[in-house]
Amino acid sequence: MSATPAVLHRYLAALDAGSVDDVLACFAPTGEVASPLYGTMPAAEFYPGLFADSSASSTELRRVYVDPADDREVALAFHYAWVLGDGTPAPFDVVDLVTLTDDRERIARLTICYDTAPLRSSWQRVTGGGAEAG
Repeated sequence: MSATPAVLHRYLAALDAGSVDDVLACFAPTGEVASPLYGTMPAAEFYPGLFADSSASSTELRRVYVDPADDREVALAFHYAWVLGDGTPAPFDVVDLVTLTDDRERIARLTICYDTAPLRSSWQRVTGGGAEAG
């Protein structure tokens, strides 16, 4: 596979738009997300919570890596210009490890990887996220 799967472009556009419905349309019904701040949960629970804690966001795609042995496994490296619900900027560079469904049309699992240290205290203040969140 040489091209980035279309679902991943739709996913980033939906993040930029802040559209829960459009993001969830990118996931399989049983899709899940593993996040360093929110933990592991179904995508249908994660994204409403994320967008409720956000006032805006935008993405800048930097790289796409496709596993040559299994093109269902993809890594997206991008800059996420996240703004918390109170207007506090919380930008970070991130790699999303994505497992696509067998037909490559939806996301089965997404693992978010980034350093939370620079923004954790702001996130906890705005969201009430516990010190044990991680």
